[in-house]
Amino acid sequence: MTSDKNAISGVSLEKSFDKPKVEDNVTVSVKFSVTGALREAFNEKNWEKAYNNHDNTFKLRYGVKLHTSGLRKKEIGKPLDTYKKAALFWTRNPKLTQMGEKKVWVQISKNFEPSIPNSQSEAQQLFLDFDEKIQFSASELGVGKHKIGAEVYVSWFKHDYTEPFDETVHSKEIEIEVTK
Repeated sequence: MTSDKNAISGVSLEKSFDKPKVEDNVTVSVKFSVTGALREAFNEKNWEKAYNNHDNTFKLRYGVKLHTSGLRKKEIGKPLDTYKKAALFWTRNPKLTQMGEKKVWVQISKNFEPSIPNSQSEAQQLFLDFDEKIQFSASELGVGKHKIGAEVYVSWFKHDYTEPFDETVHSKEIEIEVTK
């Protein structure tokens, strides 16, 4: 492994409207990634090793909260607190495993919706890249200019190929101007 640390990186916010009206709903997309040791270690070789050691599931917990800036920060929208799960399984499908004699593959689930990636890099993207949308009413902010920020956290327990992790980061703020 070239990196022995994990980090939450690339936290960015994108708003649906530049100038929403008070009665509009606003959607803010929060994008971020987990980089470092886990991304490098989340590969076929380690999946097989973990599977053979009966470490078949990996639960990655994460959350996003939007808030206004200033002296009195106010939480807006419904905070997100959920997880993604990687389940290792034995397969005979030759299209899945890139290494000929290897037979262990991964299924990634988010909100109980499973998907089986076609490649190792797709599995890393599905499991470690995030694009979460949080919706709220512009009336929560009121008329005027408002700065919005996000707090993002990610955590997991120790597994065969990675150490435990628990980190919270804050995004740069974006400005939303609510009109009448």
